[in-house]
Amino acid sequence: MAEKQNAEVKKAANEAIKGYKGNSMQFVIWFAALIVGAILGWQQIPALNSLFNFVATVFTRLFQFIAIPTIALAVVTTLSMLGAKRDTGRIFSHAVTYTLLTTFASGIVALTLYLWIAPGNLPAEAVGAGAANVPQNLGKLSYYDHFLSVIPNNLLQPFIAGNVLSVLIIAAAVGLGLAFMPKSENRDMLVKVIMGAQELLFTLIRGLLWALPAGILAFAGQLSAQISAGVIVGSLGKYVAVVMGGNVLQIFIVLPIFLVLRGLNPLKVFKAMAPALAVALFTKSSAGTLPVTLASAENNLGAKKAVTRFVLPICTTINMNGCAAFILVTSLFVMQNAGIELTMGTMITWLCIAVFAAIGNAGVPMGCYFLTLSLMSSIGAPLGIMGIILPIYTIIDMVETAENVWSDSCVCAMTDHDLEGKLEDDGEEIGATA
Repeated sequence: MAEKQNAEVKKAANEAIKGYKGNSMQFVIWFAALIVGAILGWQQIPALNSLFNFVATVFTRLFQFIAIPTIALAVVTTLSMLGAKRDTGRIFSHAVTYTLLTTFASGIVALTLYLWIAPGNLPAEAVGAGAANVPQNLGKLSYYDHFLSVIPNNLLQPFIAGNVLSVLIIAAAVGLGLAFMPKSENRDMLVKVIMGAQELLFTLIRGLLWALPAGILAFAGQLSAQISAGVIVGSLGKYVAVVMGGNVLQIFIVLPIFLVLRGLNPLKVFKAMAPALAVALFTKSSAGTLPVTLASAENNLGAKKAVTRFVLPICTTINMNGCAAFILVTSLFVMQNAGIELTMGTMITWLCIAVFAAIGNAGVPMGCYFLTLSLMSSIGAPLGIMGIILPIYTIIDMVETAENVWSDSCVCAMTDHDLEGKLEDDGEEIGATA
C-alpha cells in the first residue's frame, strides 16, 4: 500500500512539473493580453470600447456564477475527510491552530500596511454607476443585523442570493455531518457524488481560465479607455503596494518567525519545499501544486505521511494566508471607493470575515478573486472596481499562491515537529483517507 501511494504521488508530481512550461506560456499570454488591451483601449474607438464593456460584463457574471459552488464544495469535501481515527483529531487540531494563527497574522499585517500607506479613491468615472446601487441603509446596519443576516433559514436562499458566509455555514455543517455520520453505502455514494461535482466544477474553472485572456484584454481595454492614467496609477499603485508588501512580509518575516519559535530552521524548510513553491508561482493553484507539495514534504523535508497526507490536503483549502490579505485589502479598498465609512470596528470585523472566508476558499487559480467578488456583490458594492483590479491580479495571484503553499508547508512542518513520537505509527491508513 505504501509503495503504491508513493508511486502515485511521484507520478502526480512529475505530471505537475511537466506542466510548468505550459503554465509559463499561459502567463506570457495573459501578460500580452494585458498590454494589447491597454493599447487598444487607449485608442478610444467607440465600437471597440463597447465590445470591451460587454466582454468584461460577461466575465464578471461568469465569476459570480462559479464562485459560490466552488466555495461550498471545497469546504464540504475538506471537512468530510476528518474521519474518526484517534490520531486524526490530534493532527487536525494542530493544523487548524497554526492555520488560524498564520492567517490572522497575515490579515493583521495587511491591515497595518493599509492604514499606513492609505490608498486613495479612484476617480468617480472609474467607479461608474455601480456606486449608486449600494444600499442607502448599509452604513446604518448594526453588527447584530449583519450577524443575523448570515444565519441561513433555508437551504437554497444563501446560494441564490450569493451570501457567502451563509453558504460557508451550510457547507461546514454538511462536511462535518459527512465526517461523523456512520459508515454506510449511502454515505460513500453521497461522498462520491460530491467529489464528482467538485471535479466537474474544476473542469469548468479550467475552461474559464482557458478563455481568460479575452477577459483580461477586455478589462485592460476598459481600464485604459475610461480613466485618467495619472490618477489611477497613483491609487492602484498604493493598493498594489499594500497587497504585495503584505505578501512579502508574510513570506520572508512572519512565517519564518513562526518556524523559529517552534524550533525549526526556516532556511531548511524553505529549501526542502522550493520545488512546490516554484510550481505554485506559475500554476497559481495550491490545489494543482498539491502533488508536488506532498512529494517535497515527504521526500525532502522528511515529514511523516500521517501528517503530510492529512494536513496538506486540508491546508490546500483552509490555510490561505495570501487570500485572507487580498480579501481584506481589496474589500476595504472597494468599500472605501463606494463611500462606506471605514471605522476601526468595521475594519476589525472585515479582518475576521476575510480570515474565515479565506478558510473556505478553493485552492484554484483566481479563487481569491472569485471569493472577494462574491463578498462585494453580497453587500452591493460597485463591482466595476473589481474589473479594474483584475488585470493586476494576474501578478498578485502568482505571489499569493506561492505564499499559500509556503504557509501550508510551514503548518505541516510545525505539526510534524510537535507530534514527533506521539503518533501511533506512520499513519498509512490515515494518509489514505486524505
